[in-house]
Amino acid sequence: MELIDSHTHLDFPDFDADRPALLAESRALGVRRMVVLGVYEGNWQRVWDLVQSDADLYAAFGLHPVYLDQHRPEDLSALGDWLTRLRGHQQLCAVGEIGLDYFIETLDRERQQSLFEAQLQLAADFELPALIHVRRSHAAVIATLKRLKLKRAGIIHAFAGSREEAREYIKLGFKLGLGGAPTWPQALRMHRVLAELPLESIVLETDSPDMAPAMFPGVRNTPAHLPAICAALAEWMKISPEQLAAASTANSCEVFGWQ
Repeated sequence: MELIDSHTHLDFPDFDADRPALLAESRALGVRRMVVLGVYEGNWQRVWDLVQSDADLYAAFGLHPVYLDQHRPEDLSALGDWLTRLRGHQQLCAVGEIGLDYFIETLDRERQQSLFEAQLQLAADFELPALIHVRRSHAAVIATLKRLKLKRAGIIHAFAGSREEAREYIKLGFKLGLGGAPTWPQALRMHRVLAELPLESIVLETDSPDMAPAMFPGVRNTPAHLPAICAALAEWMKISPEQLAAASTANSCEVFGWQ
């Protein structure tokens, strides 16, 4: 089985001790390509240096809503400069991680919204897909995407919404990122939703080092867990792991424009 991990934070210090060994292990298990997402201006260089060290890694750059209080006004133009400088580079694959987080109540929603829209505009300007973080904010994200009508869509990371929300994203051209969260027995609503999701709309991800699956509770999540996540999700979807792997890999390639 060949797999693509469409959402990782492999640049995080959690991986400093054993990153090369981990990448080798992931590849041995069939995880061929991995996307590393920048989350604030201070980690973009680290992301890019990492990606430059390995041809199977791809970079996305964004200003994550959770880090809202450390983003400065000039970071947005810095993001534009990065995208300009790397335009056309085969290892630049998306704008992300961007989005709206209503789970953390102290984050200013108006500031989040304006930052989200400005970054969606950058994705449109540079003809890149957007990798979108959505927590308790599906209605606002869907309304924004409907208003802005991106020609090139992207991925809704860690999708945990309803059937209706899934349908809205799919209509807008987005793929739904699935990882460790739905593998937990208590994720009952997601199990019902999983059974109805069209295969052509699903991409797999780990969100390493976060969101460990039920098979690896309480440990650092890594791309090496992706085959186990794939097998667990396939079971809920009543298909074979091979079917899910093939579909999600093809879908990721479609999103990122890879052969």
